[in-house]
Amino acid sequence: MSKKIARAVTLVVFVSVPASAQDIDIGKIEYESNCAACHGIDAKGNGPVSKELKTSPSDLTVLAKKNNGVFPLNKIYNTIDGRELVPSHGSREMPIWGYRLKPPHYSLKRADDYIVSPPGSGNEVVHSRILAITDYLYRIQEK
Repeated sequence: MSKKIARAVTLVVFVSVPASAQDIDIGKIEYESNCAACHGIDAKGNGPVSKELKTSPSDLTVLAKKNNGVFPLNKIYNTIDGRELVPSHGSREMPIWGYRLKPPHYSLKRADDYIVSPPGSGNEVVHSRILAITDYLYRIQEK
């Protein structure tokens, strides 16, 4: 077998192997889908949309550092779900990301912004998305 064919076979086998559950970082995926446009892939506040905003997005990697080394879990959760007012995120009733991270104290319909209908209530799905982003932000804090 030629080297070219061997490489092609190796590539096809490698690409067709599904990722294991350990390889999937839901928090990172949710962050990149909902936050990176403004805050940047590296969460430093330099996303592609940041130049167009009146207020520069925060560097999300220094949240703990700015809070005496303690990650402000509740504040971050409440900021993402809209309870903590951040003018650039939009009103409390409609954060810029819409239903995907709508505050749990608002009632969601099962069909609101889901690719696949959730097995439970929409609020549980929103809660898990916010927790995933919060966990991801915790994991990327500067030491």
